[in-house]
Amino acid sequence: MNCKQFNSISLEEVLQNLGHLPTKHNEKEAWFLNPFGTEIHASFKLDKRQNLWYLHSEGIGGNNTDFMQKYLNTTVKEVLEWAEKQYFSSFQPQIKTQISNQNQSRKQENSNYQIREIKELQNESLKNYLQERGLSHNVYPFVKEVHFKMENKSFYAIGFENLSKGWELRNQYYKGAILKKDISIINWEDKSDLRNQNENRKDEKSVAVFEGFIDALSFIELRKSYLGDLLVMNSIALLNKTKEHLRNYSEISLFLDNDNAGKKCKNEIMQSFPNAKDYSERYENHKDLNEYLIERIQKEAEIRHQKEQEEQQQNVQGFRRRR
Repeated sequence: MNCKQFNSISLEEVLQNLGHLPTKHNEKEAWFLNPFGTEIHASFKLDKRQNLWYLHSEGIGGNNTDFMQKYLNTTVKEVLEWAEKQYFSSFQPQIKTQISNQNQSRKQENSNYQIREIKELQNESLKNYLQERGLSHNVYPFVKEVHFKMENKSFYAIGFENLSKGWELRNQYYKGAILKKDISIINWEDKSDLRNQNENRKDEKSVAVFEGFIDALSFIELRKSYLGDLLVMNSIALLNKTKEHLRNYSEISLFLDNDNAGKKCKNEIMQSFPNAKDYSERYENHKDLNEYLIERIQKEAEIRHQKEQEEQQQNVQGFRRRR
């Protein structure tokens, strides 16, 4: 996606995907509360016909690219990289007929889909996909199996629900989202572990923060138990909303990606919450927590295989000596 393409997308849709709804609107314009800060009276004006914005309280404005540069506090290049990962109904690349191509388009139009069924995870191919990502049956309670129809074709995927009842969708060949974009919060507590916790922790609220739900599931796989919530941003564009929710916690642990966008996001959170702890150094040589988990599982398998070979060799040598 280039700047021209991104600027052609409805800014109203971009704002809605980020969780911002107009306080008033008509065919020509829409007014929003300041997306970059807090205010009581809406001063952010969207000209629907020109698809341009103007923030009266600060005297600034521009197009979609200008808006996201300020919103994410980043470069044009990183704005376009972010936009590539989003799902805008007003920007539709060609959709391939076969989902077996991993490079197929990932942007789908909300109006062209229909959720047909949501149920507990049963499909073996979806379970195999999770296994490929280093995830076992331990994570099944935190996801659903979502069957949906799009472009008159039927698909199914692993679904992860957000606070606005929207869904992040994943399978081996598809990565997408349907309905409203929002953060997700998992209240994950091992009840048997809770009984053994210190009574002094009663008034403390802990949260672990992740960019995507696969990383949150990786945390569950690695930790097995945790006294607190897991907050999944589902998009770094939801940083402001994430920070609003983080005010509810006294202990904040960050497990964000090790790319430039993840580091910027981490720095902004730590500026707002100086007591937040960054744990990305634990997987510093990996892109994210899931990549670390996969490599760890592979290494453990190699060690087991090496031990089995050594034991077999010792058994053969012992048999030869007895002869």
